Amino acid sequence: MTNAIPPREFFQGVEQFNQQEFYACHDTLEALWLEALEPQKRFYQGILQIAVGCYHLGNLNWQGAVILLGEGIGRLRDYQEEVDEGIDVTGLLHQSVRLLKGLQETGPEQVADFVKQLESLPTNASDELSSTSVAHWPKIRIL
Repeated sequence: MTNAIPPREFFQGVEQFNQQEFYACHDTLEALWLEALEPQKRFYQGILQIAVGCYHLGNLNWQGAVILLGEGIGRLRDYQEEVDEGIDVTGLLHQSVRLLKGLQETGPEQVADFVKQLESLPTNASDELSSTSVAHWPKIRIL
């Protein structure tokens, strides 16, 4: 995408995302997104949409989670073969797709049980489960 060093706020948003502070991540990345030019604009929007999808999921809003995860995944697909802004985009996409598929298979009636299962995993579960098909809260890995 670019060889420029990402702004400090980007890494603050990544940290918030990884701490499951999805609303704060949205606010942080939205400020960058509003000022960015393409291709960074679409990149930031994809990450913040995944964050908002996770936020909706945490609030048991199945439909909001499915829509925003899908939109964020769609925006980030163009970046998956690259190392953009120093993060593992492909890993984030794989985790987000697993989460979306698990959510779709669960359906809106079982969203509370799905979230309980996610929250019962250890905080480092994404590292341990990254090569499995088990859904978990996605993490952004800095390279």
